[in-house]
Formats: sequence, C-alpha cells, structure tokens
Amino acid sequence: MLLSISAAWCHWCHEMDRTSYADPAVARLVNDRFVAVRVDADRRPDINDRYGLGGLPTTAFLTADGDVVGGGTYVPVERMSAVLEQVADAFASRRDEIASRAEAGAAAPKDRRDASPPGHDSLMASIFQTFDSEHGGFGIEPKFPITAPLHLALDLYAADSDNDMRAIVECSLDAMTSRGLYDDVDGGFFRYATTRDWQLPHHEKLLDVNAALLRLLVDGAIVLNVARYGDLSADVIRYVQTWLADTMEGGWAGSQEADHGYYAARTAEARAALVPPPVDRTLYADWNAAMVSAALHAAHVMHDTTLGEFAIHSLERVLLGCYRPGAGVAHYFDDGPGIRGLLDDQVAMATAALDAAEATGKVPYEMMAEELGLYVLRTMWDEREGGFFDREPSDGDADLGLLRKPVKRFVSNCEAVRLFIRLAGSSGNNGFAEKARQTIDCMAPYAALEGPLAAHYLLAVRDAGLR
Repeated sequence: MLLSISAAWCHWCHEMDRTSYADPAVARLVNDRFVAVRVDADRRPDINDRYGLGGLPTTAFLTADGDVVGGGTYVPVERMSAVLEQVADAFASRRDEIASRAEAGAAAPKDRRDASPPGHDSLMASIFQTFDSEHGGFGIEPKFPITAPLHLALDLYAADSDNDMRAIVECSLDAMTSRGLYDDVDGGFFRYATTRDWQLPHHEKLLDVNAALLRLLVDGAIVLNVARYGDLSADVIRYVQTWLADTMEGGWAGSQEADHGYYAARTAEARAALVPPPVDRTLYADWNAAMVSAALHAAHVMHDTTLGEFAIHSLERVLLGCYRPGAGVAHYFDDGPGIRGLLDDQVAMATAALDAAEATGKVPYEMMAEELGLYVLRTMWDEREGGFFDREPSDGDADLGLLRKPVKRFVSNCEAVRLFIRLAGSSGNNGFAEKARQTIDCMAPYAALEGPLAAHYLLAVRDAGLR
C-alpha cells in the first residue's frame, strides 16, 4: 500500500484508476499491483500526525495492516514507478522481517511516565534557548512563526518588566513583519520562511497562522505600547476579511494557495494584472474558532463593532454546520460536515464560545462550551494515566493501522488545560479544574523535550495558578 499525505493531488495519480472512498478527505486509487491512498493533511490531521514523515508531501509505504515500511517526503513522478518496484521487490523477499520490524516500531512509543518533571527555571531556559537574537523567532531554518513562547515572554514582561523578554518579542515581531514572511501588498502572513532571516517564504497563507499572529500583534501593541503592531493588526484583518472571509454567510476559508509568480509582483498594480491564487473555501472548525477568538479580541481593543459582529456570526455559522448534539463538532464543513471526534476542534470551539460569551454576555455560548468540554471528558480522557487522546476512538474495526494507536499530543493537552481552567470558572464545575491539574501532571515529564513549544505548558501552569 502507498500512502501520500499532502495538500494537493499527487502528480502520479493519473497513472491509476480512481475509485470512490467513504471519506472525501481521502482518495483511494488502485491498479493491479498497488493500492495508493492520498490524504489531505488539513482535512485529516489525525492521519498526518501518525504517518507524516518529516514534511509535506509525505510518501509512505505501508503493509496491508497499515504499518509503516518506509518512506520520505516528495518523490518525483519520473522516479515513482522505480521506487514502487523496489519496495514491492523488497517486501516480496523479506515480508516477514519487514512486517515484524514495522510492528515492533509501532508498539514502542516514547514513554516518559517515570521521568522527573523539569524545574521551572530549567524549563524556562530550554524554551528560550533556541531564540535567534539576530533574526528573531526560534530555531535556524526553515523558520516557522511560533507564537506561544512570545505570548509567554509578553506575560513575563507584563508581570516583571523584564526587558530581556520585551526584546525577544520585539525582535521577533519586527523580523516577521518586515521581511519575507509578511505580504505587504495584499496583507497577511505566509506559512513559513525557508531561510533563517525570514526570506524565501512558502507562499501559502493559512487561516490558523494568521489568526495566531493577529492575536500576538494585538497583545504586543497593548503590552508593549507599540503603535505599529496595532497598525499591522489592522492590516492582517484587512487581508483576512478581503480574501478569506465569507462576508455573506460568515466564516473564513482555510487557506490561499501558494503562487510564486503572483507574489513576486511587489505592487498592487502589478498584481491586478495577474490571476490571484485560488482560495480553499473549506471551513475548518479549529482554524475558524481561532480566528473568532482573535477577531473578538481585536474588535474589543480596536472598538470595531463590525468585526466583532462578524466574528459572532462566523462562530454561529460554523457551529450550525459542524455541531451535532452529543457528538461534538466536526473538523470541517463544505458540502457537509467532515470527520468528527478530534480533540483540537472541541477545545478551539469551546474556547471561542467562551470568548463569545464574554463579548456578548449571552449564556448559551457558555452552555455550548461546557457541553463540548463534557464531550471531551466523556470520549477522550485517559482514565488510567490522565490527559487527553487526540481523537475519539472508533467502534470495532473502523480504524486501520496506526489510527488504532492512541496518541496524546503535547500542545493539544496544554491547550485543553487552559480551556478547562476557564470552564471551571464559568460553570462552577470543579471537576474541570481537577482534570486540568491531572493533565498538567501527565504532560510535565514531556515538557523538557518540546523546546520552545514547552511555552504552551508554562502558559497552562500559569493559568492554573501554579506558577
């Protein structure tokens, strides 16, 4: 079996006959020797988490049971036939050996239950250890706009006037907004930069990236009292509302495709003569929820009632399309709702509902948030060890391969903690707070391994009053 995970159809798909498949996020193709399955990583993040091999597109070779034999990222079309033949020959001659090795690898997940939780100071040092003082951001290259450590730095500056923390935020925001990552013609941020100094970006624009950076810019403008961050916030909103928003029905499209030729034009006049990159109009629950929260925050700070009203309208539209009583929210909605039971969708939508309740004073939003929290507890809580699995398990044999393997994602669990602390306060249900504390304990041994992403853990700890 051949599995390809990407955001676009593989070039070699035309060589096989397309057949129907139950999940529209997954396409299945067959010929007389191979079964090829293409997965849209945006629509099936649970598959991408288990089968992704270091980047998109991923090309993985699987056993009939769905275990990974090998693979990598992009395979050029002219090489695909030869690679398939090599894998088929290897599997035919060493079937038992390959199958046993794949099974052993799948059965040996990383286990840190007996590790000592990191000390606060050492964890803080590990978070900021990879800060790039020359170019801002974290790591070398490619450079992704990671926001959690910058929010942590803002919190620390606000609490203690730590100028080192202020410098980290200003250096990063100034670099991300003045170099290649930011589109100063149409507005909005690209997905990531391929160089350390934020140049040569991958030109796709994602809703969740822009939601996260909008929130960071607004907070930076407030906490640091820097007016240009407020101006940039308004420009991100201009991009999102012009290109991604459905101004009639509400909600935001998931992404705008990359197009090097279009973005190489550096003026509005030059781009007006070109066909703009197409927009994927799929409404993703978690990404829309993140934008609802960011837009409500921006609307409050900027006194923009129109933006706030659109955010509420968008929340209601996505809930109408994705929510089902007792079954949470689906991951996406286009012609109909997509896969259900993913943790990130429930956490993000419940968080957005709480933000809507605070913005409007309407109790039904609090009730929706509480229902989604209870659904997560009922279906994804690990009763034995604490913490949350990334998805609700399916009944019987509906899941294949690594989808049968329970996964606890570090960042997802930390964000669930932050939601459950808020739910405890809004609902008066102390059970939410208890589960939040247990999840903190469950994630503690893993935090030191997460580099700058461990900021999600410390932000959760601070929200829980354990700082």
